Amino acid sequence: MGEKPEINGGRSRFRLGLWAGVALAGLAAGTVLYLQAGVSGKGAPVAPSDLAIKLGPQARGEVAAFVVHDQPKAIEAVTFKDGDGKDHTLAEWRGKLVLLNLWATWCAPCRHEMPALDGLKDKLGGKDFDVVALSTDRGGMEKPRKFWADTAVKSLGLYIDSGDATHGLGVIGMPTTLLIGRDGRELGRLVGPAEWSSLDAANLVGAALKLN
Repeated sequence: MGEKPEINGGRSRFRLGLWAGVALAGLAAGTVLYLQAGVSGKGAPVAPSDLAIKLGPQARGEVAAFVVHDQPKAIEAVTFKDGDGKDHTLAEWRGKLVLLNLWATWCAPCRHEMPALDGLKDKLGGKDFDVVALSTDRGGMEKPRKFWADTAVKSLGLYIDSGDATHGLGVIGMPTTLLIGRDGRELGRLVGPAEWSSLDAANLVGAALKLN
């Protein structure tokens, strides 16, 4: 009877020693895996890109929904027409920062934000920056032209999609606004309306202009 506590204690000590050995082995294995991950780059923390560092902090306030890409993204070569029926592509804007807004006359938020986009172009548009409002209406130019007249748009050009912009640019809802760098690659986008004539929008554009 007096031996049992010693036997139980021995078993307890044995089990503790066994678990300690397993834990140390696991720790050692984890350390090896961590070191391997550090060497190979797998599982290591990803440092913010230069684009995210410089542009990300400006996605706030009225343009807080703007999503900055980790790296600039190539975009499809889409075609569209102006008010005179002339064909255009985004390649014509190379060398400029472009805020490309896809909208439609049936979209109430699109109609609401258009005067702000017009104001942004009026205030900041020039040799380094432009705002391009691209209608995705399927009924031709008549409705967009009437809306331009009704809202007294004075700075924005009148453009309508030739049929491939929505799909080619991966647009799933209206309005969607893309910020395109001087090299023609997309820096980020905002899905939904925004107050584009605000100081927050101007700061976002200003930061993007300093990128290159």
